[in-house]
Parts: sequence; C-alpha cells; structure tokens
Amino acid sequence: MANNCAIIGGSGSPRLPFFVLGREPDADKSALARYQLFIANYQLPAMSQYLIPTYARQPVAFVRGEGVWLYDENDHKYMDAISGIGVCNLGHCHPAVTRTLAEQARQLVHTSNLYRIPAQESLAQRLCELSGMANVFFSNSGAEANEAAIKIARLYGSRKQITCPTVVVMEGSFHGRTMATLSATANAKVQEGFAPLLDGFVRVPFNDLAAVEALAENRDIVAVLVEPVQGEGGIHIPADDYLAGLRALCDRNDWLLMLDEIQSGNGRTGDYFACLGANVTPDVLTTAKGLGNGFPIGACLVAGKAEGVFGPGNHGSTYGGNPLGCATALTVVNALTDDVIDGVADKGAWLKDAFTQAFSDLPMVTEIRQRGLMLGIQLDRPCPELVNRARDAGLLINVTAGSVVRLLPPLVINQTEMQHLVDTLSALIHRFADEQEVA
Repeated sequence: MANNCAIIGGSGSPRLPFFVLGREPDADKSALARYQLFIANYQLPAMSQYLIPTYARQPVAFVRGEGVWLYDENDHKYMDAISGIGVCNLGHCHPAVTRTLAEQARQLVHTSNLYRIPAQESLAQRLCELSGMANVFFSNSGAEANEAAIKIARLYGSRKQITCPTVVVMEGSFHGRTMATLSATANAKVQEGFAPLLDGFVRVPFNDLAAVEALAENRDIVAVLVEPVQGEGGIHIPADDYLAGLRALCDRNDWLLMLDEIQSGNGRTGDYFACLGANVTPDVLTTAKGLGNGFPIGACLVAGKAEGVFGPGNHGSTYGGNPLGCATALTVVNALTDDVIDGVADKGAWLKDAFTQAFSDLPMVTEIRQRGLMLGIQLDRPCPELVNRARDAGLLINVTAGSVVRLLPPLVINQTEMQHLVDTLSALIHRFADEQEVA
C-alpha cells in the first residue's frame, strides 16, 4: 500500500490514502483498483477531526452500492430507503449512469460557460420538452437553483419599478441553506443564529389559497415560491387544486409562480415533475437531487413572465452545466423516462396501503401521507431514535420535523424489496410503541 499512495494527515491522526494518478508502473493497477484494495483492508477510525461538524454523522461508512442497497466496510448491507435524501432515484451505481460518467470523464470534464457545451444544450432541450418550460440555467445544487429563482424574482420586480420586491413563501418550507434560500425557508431551527436574514419574503400557511389571495393589495409582491410537496417539512401534500389556484392568483396579480421541485422532481411523484400532474406550468421551476442521481447538478427552468429576465451578466456559475454533469444527467433523464416513472404511482400506493394495514392497530401512527414514492409516516411524538434503530436493522430512514418518518426509496425498488421495507420498519415502530407504553 505504501508504494501505491501518498498519505495525508498529521502524526497520530486517522490517515487516508491520496492516490497519485499516472505514477503507477503497472498499468493494470488503476487508481480505482488500488482504492478498492485499500477499502477492503481499511478499519474505520474515529470521526475525522478535519471535518467541520455540520452533520451529526452516523458511525457507518458505505464503500459500495447497487440498486436500493448500500454496503459498509464489513460488507454488511443496508436498504437505502431515503435514496441519499431523494438523490439516487435510479438506485446506486446504475450501470448506464456509471458508464456515462466514465466515458465522459475520459473525454472532457470541464471547459466553461464562456463556450458552447453540447451536452448542456441537449440536457436543456430534454428538460424543456418534459416540462413545457422555455430555457434553463444550470447550477451545482438545489440551493443554487433556488438562488437563481430568487434573483429572477427580484430582477423581475426591479424592472417593474418595485423598490422592495417580495416573494411569498410557505410555512414549513425548505429551500436551502445559503443566505437567500435560508431566508426563504420557514424553519426557525435552521435559521437560528444567522440573523439578520434577508428581507423580501412574506410567509403564509401552506395549502391556504385565501392567505395568498389576501396579499393581493401588497404592491411589493412579485412572486410565489412553493414546493408542490413539502419534503423536509414532513411530506405535506396540498389539495388537488392548490397549484392551479396559485397559478390563477399569480396570473391575476402579475406575479411569478415559482415551484421548488428539488425533491419532488425527476419522477419522484409519478410524473416527471409534480406540477405536470396538476396541469400547471410555472414561470420558474427548480430541480436538483434526482437530476444527477448522485452527481451534483441543479437547474432553474423559466417560461412565461420569467423568460428573458436573465441576460448576459445577470447570473453565472463556474462549474454549472459542465460537460460531465450534463452528460450524466441526460443519461439519468433518459433512463427515468424510458420505463421507471410509469411504475412509481402504483409502488407508492402499494406502500401506503401496506403501511396503513401494518399500523391499523397502532394509535401512535396518526397519518400516512404519500405522493408517488414520497411517504411520511406521522407519529404522535418525537421519534429521532428510530433512525439509529433502523440502521442497526439494516435500514436507512430519515426522521424529519421531529416526528415524521420520511421515506424516499429509489424509484427502481421492486416488490420483494418493498415488502422487506414494510416488514422491517413496521416491526421497529411497533417495538418503539411497546417501549413507550411501558415507560
């Protein structure tokens, strides 16, 4: 090992290999092969002291994945029922995606947006064809895509001579952790300590058209920003006419309708974008997560009143829309639309019915909310400890909003795997309920 890699880390610190490409005399021993050899013999040390602890990381490291399964350094397998938090919609290491990554990396990784990028243009066309939108700006993440949307709204208002352009956002929303998206997010926990937040946002209850309509006399309003399904907020699903009602209000008041489909897009709800199921075309649509199936990429799509707001010099990104990311995302989009999305609605409905039956005798479970393969199991009390218990049982879940078990399984999950998910999780929650009764 010592001959194959240089070592980073000070004396006494956990030391990881840094492979020096191009210096291996044996051409058959690629950097990947050396890394795999290292992982096979690697013992997980204490958490690295060199990482800023922005995450309370669980004590497990995954070294490979396939479909809905992840494998740790001891080759124990875990069902990933959150898809890397809504990212790996095609499952882990989808063969078409990994093949595209390898082929494009050998050809060209990056140029810059000063030049035409064919893969970027092809991906933009595909997304516009799927969504009914007109143009796309590519970023590296969902937060960046939402930043672009907020800038579009402000520039749109500025050109209407509005001195304080204001965006309507929803209680329980989550739009990111940059300063603008954090300011737009209605979550006191993630905002704490970061004041002063940016002005220009007004909050109303989610799924309340009357509350939005009541703002019609506010001449500073320029846009409404909303998630078609609130993900981080606990899988909250609005009434069927909610998005159409917002579209009508925005049209009546000359506001932009901006939909955050970072989590609900890319097939997650059973339509490529959730707004398609509501027959609504927004002025701005943002997406990320499942767009790259693990490769960092986001997109801000525009149409209608937002088309033409941005011009040269108004916005930019050094890495956004790079050849590697766009080639990968185009493969993801094509794989999703080929045969995957058609089964999402039925899979989600089956899971909801199965969980409803499994918890029919458990008052602790008060509601099961579902749209496509976005599921929220609402408990009547905080349940964060379920995350660790599930992991110990080989199941990866997430608890959000304190008391909601959030499930975002890969869209490629099959019937046997869905049954395993229901059996494992229902047993864990029943055991948790029994312990709570005794306590």
